[in-house]
Amino acid sequence: MNRRIIRRLLPVLLAGAALPLLCARTNDFGLGRSMEIAVNMMRELSLRFVDEVDPDLLIEGAAEGMVRRLDPYTEYLSEEQMGDFDILTTGKYGGVGSLIRKRGDYVVFARPYRNSPADKAGLRIGDKILAIDGADARGFSVAEASGRMKGDPGTEVTLVVEHLLDGRVDTATLRRERIAIPGVPYAGWVADGIGYVQHSDFTEGCYDDLRAAVEGLAAEGDLRGLILDYRNNGGGILQEAVKILSMFVPKGTEVVTTRGRTDNKSFRTAADPILPELPLAVLVNGNTASAAEIVAGALQDLDRAVIVGQRSFGKGLVQSTRPLGYNTYLKLTTAKYYIPSGRCIQAVDYSRAREEGARSVPDSLIREYATQGGRKVYDGGGIMPDLFVPADTTDITPYFIEVVGRNILFRYTLRYADRHRDELGRVATVAGLMRLLDSDRTLLDDFVRYAASEGVAPDYRDIDRSHKLLQAQLRAYIGRNTALEDNGFYANIYPVDNVIVRAVGILNETREND
Repeated sequence: MNRRIIRRLLPVLLAGAALPLLCARTNDFGLGRSMEIAVNMMRELSLRFVDEVDPDLLIEGAAEGMVRRLDPYTEYLSEEQMGDFDILTTGKYGGVGSLIRKRGDYVVFARPYRNSPADKAGLRIGDKILAIDGADARGFSVAEASGRMKGDPGTEVTLVVEHLLDGRVDTATLRRERIAIPGVPYAGWVADGIGYVQHSDFTEGCYDDLRAAVEGLAAEGDLRGLILDYRNNGGGILQEAVKILSMFVPKGTEVVTTRGRTDNKSFRTAADPILPELPLAVLVNGNTASAAEIVAGALQDLDRAVIVGQRSFGKGLVQSTRPLGYNTYLKLTTAKYYIPSGRCIQAVDYSRAREEGARSVPDSLIREYATQGGRKVYDGGGIMPDLFVPADTTDITPYFIEVVGRNILFRYTLRYADRHRDELGRVATVAGLMRLLDSDRTLLDDFVRYAASEGVAPDYRDIDRSHKLLQAQLRAYIGRNTALEDNGFYANIYPVDNVIVRAVGILNETREND
């Protein structure tokens, strides 16, 4: 057995030598027996298998097998995986600063962050990555391209890029920086006196981002209602959720408790609220999960907000990490969380997954609870909104899917922005953008002709059905190509977002009834 294998297996072998003490302390013969078998199996494989084996692969395979039948959230994190895990929890990494996605055989820039190395190098949405540090990027997965572009801040990476707008191929050397993924990609106004904040994750520091966004709106104008958009927010750090709730509910309010086999905790708000009376609407959908559900569910249970949209995902489980040595960790489910009414909104029961497989909580086991004001709410299946607004797909036609899916609509908006650079360059306000776009009566017709030149024949029945959605998308992407950036985008998108429209209506009714 070579020295590398001995070095990697030594901690495991020493752990095996300590098994009698462990078993005596826990009185768990089954655990001790299983651990001894695992150690013996690894030793035999490393000594006697016909080919030399990699101990890292052995332990990773063993770890995957141990957690496979528990739940999808418990996993072994190798030293290599810890970098990605840190990004998920902190929202920070060393790299060039852009979302990327796969399109065809190549990875393309989906959205460079403002003032990032990618943005400063002139890279734009849709630009195709042809090579990274001399390696042909054809066939790269998103993970592979991302891994090659990440690195220590201050180091350099050389990219060969084909620009979407004109097909020009450039070589750019970018100096990596410490990138902070914005937790609040947009905050603005959707109606007179009604602010809107899109909150995308619960990474470390997202409370500071959200508070700054809300205080910025309050400083800009007369903030009389606020929409918090948690759609497609998969959650993250529980403590950030507690701090966010402290902005809206009284100090000392219990907002969530966790209960596990070894530890029960109660979390209360620790600061005075900055907006204790401001009417709130919270938007959720089937991808709203975890910490995002804690915020939405607590505000619902405390009768502090109206929840609008579709039923949330239903993740009522809490994960913690435990060190295993050599910079490896175990991420495991340690508790369930319960929001102020006392309910747990976990939608899938994993407790008997080994014997029966995971299953949804049956209706017979769903229990009724009450909000602070006495309204009925239920456990066992996510957060059910107070105002259900189904996902509206009536305007989505085959024509719309093709022009969006083939990136034709987006390419057109880049060309439009290039042709009208002078007029768009003078836009300084949302109102000015709207006037400019309203004055162009031929926008949709011109786009249809462009799409036809790209091989998408006009289907006027589909175009008529999708015309509001097409117009909104065209105007939004053109608006993003002005100095207004996201303000120009969302100002044109929200009027066709039925969930936002209904939330605005609810908040306006609240103001009228006050």
